[in-house]
Amino acid sequence: MSLVEYREFLGRSGGSDESGPRPSAETRLRCLPDKPESTHHLHLEALLGRSSGMKHVLSQVRRVAPTSATVLITGESGTGKEITATAIHEQSDRRGQPFVPVNCGAISPQLIESELFGHDKGSFTGAVRSHRGVFEQADGGTLFLDELTEMPLELQVKLLRVLETRRFVRVGSDHERDTDVRIIAATNRCPEDEVASGKLRADLLYRLQVFPIELPSLRERRDDIRDLALHFLQELNQADGAHKAFSEDALVNLENYAWPRNIRELKNVVQRGYIMADHRITVKELPSEIARPTAHRVRQNGQTLTVDIGTSVAEMERNLIIATLDQCGGRKERAANILGVSMKTLYNRLRKYEEQESGQPTRE
Repeated sequence: MSLVEYREFLGRSGGSDESGPRPSAETRLRCLPDKPESTHHLHLEALLGRSSGMKHVLSQVRRVAPTSATVLITGESGTGKEITATAIHEQSDRRGQPFVPVNCGAISPQLIESELFGHDKGSFTGAVRSHRGVFEQADGGTLFLDELTEMPLELQVKLLRVLETRRFVRVGSDHERDTDVRIIAATNRCPEDEVASGKLRADLLYRLQVFPIELPSLRERRDDIRDLALHFLQELNQADGAHKAFSEDALVNLENYAWPRNIRELKNVVQRGYIMADHRITVKELPSEIARPTAHRVRQNGQTLTVDIGTSVAEMERNLIIATLDQCGGRKERAANILGVSMKTLYNRLRKYEEQESGQPTRE
């Protein structure tokens, strides 16, 4: 490593001497307050959702948090992997200690070993002072390794040894140091595919995947979109002392969108709409791809029905009745109760649909 490279590294990582850690952008050290009881539920609240997928994730977080098990979080980009890792940390006995997130894909291969394990003064050209790596910064707390599959294979071997022995060696040193950290790793790729392609060691995956958590994409948890959007808007309102609100049409459009970049994209869209709107966020404040949906989702007692834009009211009514009957296993009395109509009305509608299908003239 040249002196120029090292200075660039120090500028990014905030390299430090023995007096204490000076975390980098990649290793943002967050020490929690002295009284974590008042805050350790914040990240759990961010994970709450009415969808079955998020209820399962929350159950997994609560189950694994009190243990010392390593956790591997998988999911698409923007699904909340770091929030989930933070929630695990804040529900654990380590919540009063540091939580150190590291993006393995944001650090060059030449610098990542020093970033993880630190280095001694004089260990290479330009190493004018010692540097404490993230294993020392996170001692007693939790180390979150994001984008694990971007870590070079030779570093994966050293990480595996740390997991097995709870000891590590700084770059340029022969002295082994003890470490007391909990490891939570994450990736937006399929771990098994990465093993098959040779980018991830199978033995490392085995050590990390003690407790796997798979986060659903936002399109798989549509029932949570409205609540999340309102949550993000409330945060913006509280920060500015404002009282902005969504129109119902805007919320419906948000629910209908596919969200390829997941929660991160939703948060950005809410912030953009908040900036653009004077008082009320309407469809016109939304990006064009969201403002012009191709389908509409109808809510009925916690269930949803997707209807193409342009569908007539009569056809929409028919689809809703048939879908409700299907949901009720054909039980007409239950379906009528859910739909809020009388048995006579339901029978009349079904007879009408049968006549339409058979080509007979309807009696209504």
